[in-house]
Amino acid sequence: MSIFTPTNQIRLTNVAVVRMKKGGKRFEIACYKNKVMSWRTGAEKDLDEVLQTPSVFINVSKGQTAKKDDLLKAFGTEDQTEICKQILAKGELQVSDKERQTQLETMFRDIATTVADKCVNPETKRPYPVSMIERAMKDIHYSVKPNKSTKQQALEVIRQLKETMEIQRAHMRLRLQLPAKEAKRLKEKLKPLLQVVESEEFDEELEMICLVDPGCFREIDELIRCETKGRGSLEVLSLKDVEEGEEKM
Repeated sequence: MSIFTPTNQIRLTNVAVVRMKKGGKRFEIACYKNKVMSWRTGAEKDLDEVLQTPSVFINVSKGQTAKKDDLLKAFGTEDQTEICKQILAKGELQVSDKERQTQLETMFRDIATTVADKCVNPETKRPYPVSMIERAMKDIHYSVKPNKSTKQQALEVIRQLKETMEIQRAHMRLRLQLPAKEAKRLKEKLKPLLQVVESEEFDEELEMICLVDPGCFREIDELIRCETKGRGSLEVLSLKDVEEGEEKM
């Protein structure tokens, strides 16, 4: 016996639903679990890896797809791929309380791990253990934002933690080589961007070994390239200037 299935019905399993209300109607898309956040943070760029099907639904669990007229009226287009992108960006991810809690706990630990990896105690130059950063984040009542990337949030956490503990980004160690003609003038421009100048040698050109905040790296690089028209150079000797061992609890 054949079973009649309406043409606008699609059955899906193991699905994460993203829902959006627009023009007085509800629209949903069916995504793979764990892929929605990857898309929103930019870690996943292939839409086919995120969507189970490039169709727009009025109800995913019942498999009911949206009518073209309704899509056109609400979104101004029938292009389902474009509509899926809009819903992915602005829609609400439907997850159970347990799933949401697990997701937030994982992100909290990932943020703490990123902070511990990037930072040191400025007095000892030793990194903090992840558990210590987690505790400090709880002390300042840091609240995870599921729609922002862990890297963005880690930088925000570092800013907030500076108010309550001795912490800073681990410095990068660079070798700068500046042509003799521009050396003096360029050194004055670079001075505010350098944390520590470890050594300085002047022969046919000025060579400096220095420590800098990672946030200044791009500005230093651009300054040397533009001011010397490519004749100066910058070399990264180490990404993190840290001492062995961790800070004690």
